[in-house]
Amino acid sequence: MHRLWFSVSVRLALMVALVGSLVGALALPGWAQDAQERDEGLVLGDALNGQPDRQAAELPLSVAEIPQLSELEQPTTTIEEWMAQIETSLVQITGVRLEETEAGLQIVLEAAEGHLSVSETRSVGNALIVDIANATLAEEFSQANPSDGIALVSVSQLPGDSVRVVITGTDAPPVAEVTTEAQGLVLGVTQGDADAVAEEDAIQVVVTGEQDEGYNPSSTTTATRTETPLRDIPQSIQVIPEEVLRDQRADISSALLNAPSVRNSAPSNFDSLRLQVRGFFSQPTLNGIRDTNGIASNLGPDLTGIERIEVLQGPNSVLFGTSSPGGTVNFVTKRPLSDPYYFIEAMAGSFDFYRGEIDLSGPLDDSERVLYRLNASYRDQGFFTDFSETRNLVIAPVISVELGENTDLIVEGAYRNLYQDDYNLGLPATGTLFSNPNGDIPRDRITNEGELGVEATRIGYTLEHQFSENWSLNNTFRYGYVNFDGDGINIGTELLPDNRTLLRTFNNLEDRYYDYRFVTNILGRFSTGAIDHQLLFRIDLGRLDNSLRFTGRSGAPIDLFDPIYGQPPGDITFELDTNTVTDELGFVLQDQIELADNLNLLLSGRFDLFRQTNKDFLANTETSQSGEAFSPRVGIVYQPIPAISLYASYGRSFEPAIGTSFAGEDFEPTRGTQFEIGVKGDIADDLSATLALYDITQSNVLTDDPANPGFSIQTGEQQSQGIELSLTGEILPGWNVFASYAYNDARVTEDNSIPVGNRVQRTTPNAASLWTTYEIQRGNLQGLGFGLGLFYVGDRAGDAANTFEVPSYLTTDAAIFYERDRFRAALNFKNIFDVDYFENAFSRLRVSPGAPFTLQGTISWTF
Repeated sequence: MHRLWFSVSVRLALMVALVGSLVGALALPGWAQDAQERDEGLVLGDALNGQPDRQAAELPLSVAEIPQLSELEQPTTTIEEWMAQIETSLVQITGVRLEETEAGLQIVLEAAEGHLSVSETRSVGNALIVDIANATLAEEFSQANPSDGIALVSVSQLPGDSVRVVITGTDAPPVAEVTTEAQGLVLGVTQGDADAVAEEDAIQVVVTGEQDEGYNPSSTTTATRTETPLRDIPQSIQVIPEEVLRDQRADISSALLNAPSVRNSAPSNFDSLRLQVRGFFSQPTLNGIRDTNGIASNLGPDLTGIERIEVLQGPNSVLFGTSSPGGTVNFVTKRPLSDPYYFIEAMAGSFDFYRGEIDLSGPLDDSERVLYRLNASYRDQGFFTDFSETRNLVIAPVISVELGENTDLIVEGAYRNLYQDDYNLGLPATGTLFSNPNGDIPRDRITNEGELGVEATRIGYTLEHQFSENWSLNNTFRYGYVNFDGDGINIGTELLPDNRTLLRTFNNLEDRYYDYRFVTNILGRFSTGAIDHQLLFRIDLGRLDNSLRFTGRSGAPIDLFDPIYGQPPGDITFELDTNTVTDELGFVLQDQIELADNLNLLLSGRFDLFRQTNKDFLANTETSQSGEAFSPRVGIVYQPIPAISLYASYGRSFEPAIGTSFAGEDFEPTRGTQFEIGVKGDIADDLSATLALYDITQSNVLTDDPANPGFSIQTGEQQSQGIELSLTGEILPGWNVFASYAYNDARVTEDNSIPVGNRVQRTTPNAASLWTTYEIQRGNLQGLGFGLGLFYVGDRAGDAANTFEVPSYLTTDAAIFYERDRFRAALNFKNIFDVDYFENAFSRLRVSPGAPFTLQGTISWTF
C-alpha cells in the first residue's frame, strides 16, 4: 500500500511540475503572442470561425527613446492584479440591436464601457465579415431575414478575445459603414451590387487546413449511404472524431475504448483487431465497404490516414452484406484539402516508443481541380513484455480530380508494413488470475518467441457524377492484398501439474488475402404529392481469395519462472494447404421517406447471393457451397420538438455457415434479428445525448450434433439485450466531453455443448468510458489544456464454458497540451495509477495483462 501511494504521489508531483514548466514558458517573451495570429481558415455562415493573419512591424528605436527602468510599467505580482489587468483590457459587448433606417439596416453593438474597434472587414461569397478585436460577447446573437436583401445577421465570440459579425446578403455581400459611439459601435448596412459579384464568388467557401468537427459530429454517410444527420437515422451510431483521437493520442486499439459496446478480444499489441459488438464478432469496414481481416483499415496499431471511427450498432447486412448482428466498426479515411496544409509530428514515450508522422495536402494545379493528400507514419515501439518489438510503416496517398462541372474522381491507396517480434500471446490463468504455488508469473514474461511480418496494399477509386440537382451516381472499386508470414509462433497447449512448465506449439504460416470490391450507388430525390423521397439503389460485387499454408510442430516446453529461449522445435504434427474463394453479389433498395417535417420513415431491403469454393491441396479435394439471403430494415424517427428524436427500428443480418450436416445438407446462413428503440437529444447547440435499448437474437448457430459425433447441426441460439447511453460535445466554451455507458447481457439460449444461460465468451455486462478536456480560452494561458479519461470494463467470461472470469478494471488517463499558432505540444499519461489489469482472455492458457503506467510526449507543427 505504501509503495502504491508513493508511486501515485511521484506521478502527481511530476504532472504538477510539468504544468509549472509550461506556465513558466508561457510567461517568456515570444510565447505570449496574440492568438489572432492563427490561420485556421474560413467557413461561410455560422461556421465562419477563422482568424485573420497579421504582420508584426519592426520599429527602430533610438537610444533616447529607450525607456528607463523606473519608467517601465511594473508587472503584476498577484493573481488578483493579473486578472484585473486582463479584464480591463477587454471590452464586453452587452447587447445587439437591429434597427431599420431609410438607408438600410443598422446594427448596434452596445458596450457598458470601453472602446470597440474594428480590426478587419472582408467579404466571403455573399457574406460581409467584421472582426472586432479585444472584445467579449455576453450572449451570441442571430437573426434571419432582418430586412430586404439581408438573409442573416450573426454575432459570435471567437477564440483570442475577439468578436465576429457576419452579415449575409441574399444576392451579394452587403456594404457596411462603421461608426464609433461612446458606448458601442454602429454598423450601417446597405445592400451590395449583385452584378459585381462573379458567379463563382457567390458560392465560394474558403477553407484553410483541417476542419474541426469537434467532439460532436452531426452526420454520417455510412449508415444510409446518404448525407443524413445522425438525429434522423433510426439507429444508435457513435462517431469517434479525429479531435478525440488526437487529444488521447489513441492507437487503433485504445481508440475503441471510447465505444463501450465494442470489445477488442485481441491484445493491444496484436497485428489486427478481433472485434465484438454487442456481444457478437464483427468484421470492420472502410469507407462503408466491408474489410476482410484488416486488409484495408485495421492492420497494425496506427490510425494514420484515418479521420474518424464510426460504430454502427445493430444488424447492418442491408449495407454490407455478410455482417454481424451486433454492429459494425467503420473507418473513414481523410480526403484532400483545397488549401495548402502541411503537418509534421514527432512522438516518444515509455518502453522505447518512437513515432513520426506527416500529413500533407493541397492543390496540384493553379485552378485547384487536382488535389492531393499524403499521410505517412513510421513507428518503432517496444512493449512492457520482454523482448517485444513492433515496427510499423504506413503510407496513404489520395488524389482527387475534378473531371467536369458535375464529375469528380478520387484515387486512393495505402501501403502498410508491419513487423512484430516476440509479441505477447498471453499467460496461463494459474499464476495471473489465480494463485500458483510457485508464485505469480511475471507480467512481462513472454512465451512466444516467434516473429510476424505483414505487408498490405490497397488501391481503388471513387467516381461521383451528378446527373441533375436530384440524381447522382457513385461508383467505387477497391483492390486489397495482405500477406501474413509467421515464423516460429508459439502458442501454449497445456500447463503441466508442476504449474510452471508450459507445453507449446511451434507454427509457421503463409496467409494470403486478395480482396476485390465493386460498388455502385444510384441516388435520387423526388416527391409524391407532399411526401419527399430519397431513393437509393445499390449493387455490391465482391470476391475474396484466401490461400493458407500452415505447418505445426511440437514446440520446446518453457519454464514460466526460469525460461530458456531458443530451443529447437520438435516434429511436424499438423499441415494445411488450402485455397478458399468467396464470391458475393448483393442488391439494395432503400427509400428515406419524409412523411412530415418531424416524421421520417426508412425502408430498405437487400438480397444477397454467395458462393464459396474450397480446395484442399494436401487431400486433393474440392468442395463448393452456395446460398442466398434477404435482409430487411425498417425504421421510423419522430421529432416531437426540434431538439428531440424518438426512433424505433427492426433489422436482420446474415452470415454464411459453410459446411454440411451428417445428412449431407448445406447449412443455412446464420441469421440475426434485432429490435431497437431510442431517443436522441440536442441538450445544447454542441452537446448531444443518445439512449438506446435493443434485443438481438442470433439463430441457426452451429452446435454439436448429439446423434452424430463429429458433425454439427443448426439448432444453436444466442441472445443479446442491452442499453447504451452516450453524451458528446461541448459543455462550455473550451470544455469538451465524450462519455458512454453500455449494459450488455449476451447469453447462450440454445446449444448442445455449451450450458444454456452461459454468458457469451469475452462479453461483459457493464462497460463505460469518460474523456473530457478543458482548454483555456483567453489571456496569456490561452491554448493550455488538460484532459482526463476514465475507462471501466466489467468482468468478462473467460471461456465458452464460463469456467473462469477475467476481473473488471478501471484505468485512468490524463493529458496536458498546449497549442498556440501552428505549434502543439502534449504529454499523455496512460494508466497513471499503474493498475494491474487484464485486457482479455482467449483461453485459460492465454490471458493478456494490460500495460502499466505509460508516458508519451508529442510535438507537432502545422504550416
